[in-house]
Amino acid sequence: MKIRKNDTVMVISGNDKGKTGKVLKVFPKLSRVIIEGINLRKRHTKANQKNPQGGILEKESPVHVSNVMILDPKSNEPTRIGSKIILDEKTGKKKSARISRLSGEMIQ
Repeated sequence: MKIRKNDTVMVISGNDKGKTGKVLKVFPKLSRVIIEGINLRKRHTKANQKNPQGGILEKESPVHVSNVMILDPKSNEPTRIGSKIILDEKTGKKKSARISRLSGEMIQ
């Protein structure tokens, strides 16, 4: 899976199409991600110590990875991800880096 935690992504299909957000959690086995402020669902909760009032809370639910694209760091547009093998300057070993197919910039 090419999308990781803290990546900025855009939803490309579904009810939240066009919205952007930060990836909070990744589920590689299920091929799903949770994005901040996207795919909100209402949950009825009882009163507890954490939430003494109780009531209806909105919570993000997972979105399939095929419905999101990572944003290019240079142009801030959705892009595909490629990989490139680079030489690590500190250790001298080869590392795989994620690059944007749109601009060729490295994605952190």
